[in-house]
Amino acid sequence: MAYTTIDKSSLYFNTLTYTGTGSTNTKTGVGFQPDWIWIKNRSGTEDHLLMDVVRTFAVNKGLRSNGSDEEGGVSTSTFGYPVATSDGFTATAGSTNSKLVNDSGDNYVAWNWRAGNSQGSSNTDGSINTTYTSVNTTSGFSIIKYTGNSTSGATIGHGLGAVPKVFLCKKTNSAGDNWAMYHHSLGNTISMTLNSTTSTIINAKWWNNTTPTSSVIYLGNGTEVNGNTDTFIGYAFAEKTGFSKFGSYTGNGNADGAFIYTGFKPGWIMIKRYDSGTEDWNIWDSKRIGYNISGNDKLYANLNSAELTTENAIDILSNGFKLRSTNGGFNGSGSSYIYMAFAEAPLVGSNNIPCTAR
Repeated sequence: MAYTTIDKSSLYFNTLTYTGTGSTNTKTGVGFQPDWIWIKNRSGTEDHLLMDVVRTFAVNKGLRSNGSDEEGGVSTSTFGYPVATSDGFTATAGSTNSKLVNDSGDNYVAWNWRAGNSQGSSNTDGSINTTYTSVNTTSGFSIIKYTGNSTSGATIGHGLGAVPKVFLCKKTNSAGDNWAMYHHSLGNTISMTLNSTTSTIINAKWWNNTTPTSSVIYLGNGTEVNGNTDTFIGYAFAEKTGFSKFGSYTGNGNADGAFIYTGFKPGWIMIKRYDSGTEDWNIWDSKRIGYNISGNDKLYANLNSAELTTENAIDILSNGFKLRSTNGGFNGSGSSYIYMAFAEAPLVGSNNIPCTAR
């Protein structure tokens, strides 16, 4: 039975749901000062908005997971943005409307992660000195800002003291390059793109066919991860027992689908089929679901679609999740999938005693 070193998962990851007001709207209840905030309008066909402490919570610092835009390509001055506070964030009003984060009457979800509670400092472990690295070694999460040099085999320090299992990277100074993802289940020769349905990409120009270490992440010379003089933001995740799990599974195409063991009750799950280039990035969380196999309130990381509430998709359980649909996006017969999951609550506490039911 898995135990955890993090008895209260909500001190490092938490989901907040709220209704927009159309004017400045301070939201509390996250439980910590978030360093990475990912917001999606659940009611309408609006872009995702991702902001972090390293690039600062400021006007035109937004990125969107459903596009290849540069930083500020989604206009936060026009549509509003979040500013982190000690227990959540303040959603600002845009000059035209606040549809990204705070339109009156619209429903929103905000996924919040805790890194180092500051921009951090330069990490000099790699051949490229990072501009900033904000690190939380307890939860295995760091945010990394760096400038590329187009050198194959370049490295950047992540500060985690453990090998990252997932690294998500985006060029921020110009548009046109996709989000690049390294996932350990696919190996160091393969990449995925968060903003598209594309299946696996085999290209040494991204990760230089080299697995990350406990101190550095390897880069190729591709413009998606290491263009010369280009600026990049990266999110690195090391797996922490009882808090995070990054793995893979094979679907069975049955409504009585596979059970995926995580060792905790998931609070957030993202799944992508990687042997086909036609499926989306599916996201669920335990706050929007409320109870199992009843709509499941799914969003897509690569699309601006409103929340889907008509599909009985998954059960979120105390120690993992079970697939409850024949949908090829996450449970096609014989199809292959990767996933990321973060805990709402651990299965077993740090003292090796089962946690109280929540």
